[in-house]
Amino acid sequence: MTLAELSPEYRAHAHALSLRICQLEYMLGRTKNADKRCQLQDRIRMLSAMLREANELAVLTERYYDRGYRRNAKYTL
Repeated sequence: MTLAELSPEYRAHAHALSLRICQLEYMLGRTKNADKRCQLQDRIRMLSAMLREANELAVLTERYYDRGYRRNAKYTL
């Protein structure tokens, strides 16, 4: 499997994460319990970081072989 073939999987993963974040934000808006709100906020923060990384990796794998593409330093050795 090439990196270009992995890109759609990262995109699908990012989409699933985005949907879950939306669901949790909806629940957060309807929750009044302080402990539950804190748990939801922590989960949203963690999933947001995962979403950002999935999007970064999708771009990296899409464009890895493109000439002149400046890779994200976070993902290079």
